Amino acid sequence: MNINLQLKDPQWADLALVTVKELVAECREELDECERIGRFPAETYRRMGARGLLGVITPAQWGGQGGDAPEYCFTTEAMCRYGLVSSQVQIQGMRWMNDWGTPTQKKKYLPGMVEGSLVFSESISEPGAGSSLKKLSTTAVRKGGDWIINGKKIHINLGAESHVTLVYAMTDAGLTSFLVDTDLPGLTRRHSEPLGYRFLPTADMIFEDVRVPDAALLGAPGEGMKTFLSTFNVSRLGNASELIGFATRALAEATDYAKQRDVGHHKVTDFQGIQWTLADCYSALYGASLARDHAANLVKQGQEFSMATSLAKKLAVEAAEKTTNDCFALTGGYGLYRDKPWGQLLYEVKTLRVAGGSVEILRNYIAHQILKDEKLRGLK
Repeated sequence: MNINLQLKDPQWADLALVTVKELVAECREELDECERIGRFPAETYRRMGARGLLGVITPAQWGGQGGDAPEYCFTTEAMCRYGLVSSQVQIQGMRWMNDWGTPTQKKKYLPGMVEGSLVFSESISEPGAGSSLKKLSTTAVRKGGDWIINGKKIHINLGAESHVTLVYAMTDAGLTSFLVDTDLPGLTRRHSEPLGYRFLPTADMIFEDVRVPDAALLGAPGEGMKTFLSTFNVSRLGNASELIGFATRALAEATDYAKQRDVGHHKVTDFQGIQWTLADCYSALYGASLARDHAANLVKQGQEFSMATSLAKKLAVEAAEKTTNDCFALTGGYGLYRDKPWGQLLYEVKTLRVAGGSVEILRNYIAHQILKDEKLRGLK
């Protein structure tokens, strides 16, 4: 639902949308099977890379499209709207690399990430620590000229499929981030079974004396919070776009069904109560899209955006939860089966209510900004 995204080239957006739809049709068999069993559609991912959908924010020097937050939002929403695997995790990785990577790291990782042949993951959450990074127990200790990493990470999207993972660990200097190749000795991975995000399955990762060189550092020792926030404050826009995409798909398919469904001498959509449901869901998604677009434009313009991206994700969660719930009113018993999309879309939305920063964390941040800023718009 692109309302006001300041895209670099609107014609590119039209072509990108066509490409998404074509790939969904071309890869339908793999996508259906992977959603059913919760597997990563690797071949589809590579096709997405070859067609220019993964590298939208990466400079042309490394094979990307050279876009910014509006292009990121546009493609991410389109992927979820039409049933393609989301590029969210891969784009987060490329943003980290674009902002913090050394020339050597960029050369090693970015071309493959753009192509989809090199899969990225981020190893942050732990059994005893989620949103509070200060409580992370994974450690990285200096030994000779290397770092030795020990700890356990959970909830890692594409953890078992990735070729490189960004690990957040505590060092003597404080929170520090490392790019760790997943074929290194001492690293083991085990799939977990999430309800949503079926195309991007989660895994646990265990690091037992995993040795990495200084060249694996992303940023300097102790700069982990800086590297984290620089990407996560923007990646909320990807989450918001996924939510808008999933919810728009739910509403579009439910509306198509309800327009054809007979109830006596009427169609389902002839009833005022159903029409109000449509109007309320569309209004909620429209408002969330406006907030998302505004925040994306701020990122592109280089203005302060943390409050705007937090609001964008919060509003997107609320709109998407309302829409996917209310779509059952439009479909009735027809929507209650696993071979129909609405149940899975509800799971996707519930997953994203938590992933990438829960609504509760966002509310805390928004309230903190309101309380500390007397110049905040409209309150003074």
